[in-house]
Amino acid sequence: MSDKSKPSEQAGMQLLLRLLPFIKPYRKMVLGALLALLFTAGVTLAMGQGIRILVDQGFDSADPSRLNQAMLIMAAITAALAFGTFIRFYLVSWIGERVSNDIRLAVFNHLLTLHPHYFEENRSGEINARLTTDTTLLQSIIGSSISMALRNSLTFVGGLIMMLVTNLKLALIVLSSVPLIVLPMLMYGRRVRALSRESQDTVADVGTYAGEIVQNIKVVQGYTREAEESRAFAGEVEKAFAVAKRRILQRSLLIIVAMSLVFTGLATMIWVGAQDVGGGVISSGELSAFIFYAIMVATAVATISEVYGELQRAAGATERLMELLSSKPDIAAPSQPVALPDGPLPIRFDKVNFAYPSRPDQAATQELSFTIDAGETVAIVGPSGAGKTTLFELLQRFYDPQSGDIHIADKAIKQLTPQDLRLHLGIVPQQPTLFSSDVWHNIRYGNPQATDEQVYQAAKQANAHEFIQRLPKGYNSYLGEQGVRLSGGQRQRVAIARAMLKNPSILLLDEATSALDAESEAKVTAALQELMKGRTTLIIAHRLATVMHADRILLMDEGKIIAHGKHDELLAQSELYQRLCKLQFDH
Repeated sequence: MSDKSKPSEQAGMQLLLRLLPFIKPYRKMVLGALLALLFTAGVTLAMGQGIRILVDQGFDSADPSRLNQAMLIMAAITAALAFGTFIRFYLVSWIGERVSNDIRLAVFNHLLTLHPHYFEENRSGEINARLTTDTTLLQSIIGSSISMALRNSLTFVGGLIMMLVTNLKLALIVLSSVPLIVLPMLMYGRRVRALSRESQDTVADVGTYAGEIVQNIKVVQGYTREAEESRAFAGEVEKAFAVAKRRILQRSLLIIVAMSLVFTGLATMIWVGAQDVGGGVISSGELSAFIFYAIMVATAVATISEVYGELQRAAGATERLMELLSSKPDIAAPSQPVALPDGPLPIRFDKVNFAYPSRPDQAATQELSFTIDAGETVAIVGPSGAGKTTLFELLQRFYDPQSGDIHIADKAIKQLTPQDLRLHLGIVPQQPTLFSSDVWHNIRYGNPQATDEQVYQAAKQANAHEFIQRLPKGYNSYLGEQGVRLSGGQRQRVAIARAMLKNPSILLLDEATSALDAESEAKVTAALQELMKGRTTLIIAHRLATVMHADRILLMDEGKIIAHGKHDELLAQSELYQRLCKLQFDH
């Protein structure tokens, strides 16, 4: 683990300040919780005096009425403590749950604004851990540990004062033993915290590994790698268990040392106090009250030491969350955006140079320039790595070029908000993405306000309506994670229906019919021909049929447009196009 990932002592102490913006909106609840804390701390301290009265005036008195009065006082104190504890626990737990959910929502909303490059550099398992595990840890800290720290700080100070007031000699004996108790606990506490962080990392690795295998289960089973993956996962689990064993050992030693020192100190104090009771120096009730306060102070010290460790542990989670929230999206909306008109829109690339951030020395496009007229259907062909998909990503503004400009309707796309730009674009990728929901949700993703009839119409146009009706629950059928319950062709037709429902001005088709059988392809191609009317359409083409339907063909190679024209024109003038047709289009 890098030094950056290890929270410093200062970071742990700054935890509350860093969470303050999320806690601030609930200041009334916080105030109520603090008042309940003060009330319960005061009642707890009063219980020591109740014990003194009960022993001196109840147990040591021959008058039964005195015992009854003492018991009533203790009952009243107990009832008050129970009421205060209920209010404190409810309010603090409410604040913990509310704030952790607010942080979770803020992180998720921020994730939606981040650039795709961020998700290329960071594993999805790690991001999910921040969104779930780290926020759950903070919920525990805000809703429990901070309350415990405040409560025990109050009882420590109050108990210490009451010990000094009750019996100065015994108080000095207890105080002299505090350093002997605290120092070993802090020493072992640091070891436990370090191992806790390491344990969290190994558990996260286990979760990430398992998630990847489950996501790619067909590949694992297809290559009959179940036994190897089982052994590999067992190794990851054993690594996590080995770290956990070391953490448990240190935690056990911490508990043994703390208990031994605390009970030794208490036993010494009780022995001295018993001698004073026997000599008539103090009363039995006074000793009982002092023992109560001594136990209270000792418990408070132990709890504060443990909570301090929890705060240090949570500092790492807070830093990771704040680091994510401070990540700035690379694609920003302009301060004074312009709007695109409706209807078919022209597209122009002007000397666009771009390299992916993960491969800065490898140009994806070089001086890329071309124009597409409004309503024109253009096929883009070229060998693998020519820059065809990059063109689509630049047009959607998932990335900005290092130089050059992209215009839609004579407006630079940097002048548009990313949301407005993408509202005018509809894309059907070669490998469509479906969500873990029903058919309604997946098609309506193109237009959440669409009526049922509009969904049916889009599905019929995409040749999807018939197979959807044959599903167990029709349009209410759950499709599984990433649409796993559908075939590749069925997933693609649902994606086409989604794009049709969006009714975009510009269509981006990454060979949208490539996963369909011949009969379905003919029907969907006819539907797409209708959809293309009155729209500007770009098609990454892999089949001759697609190329033949296009108004024009752009031939790309090494990030450049090296030729353009009709199919016959390119066959006559371009050797590369001839080779592509021979190797690819005719298959």
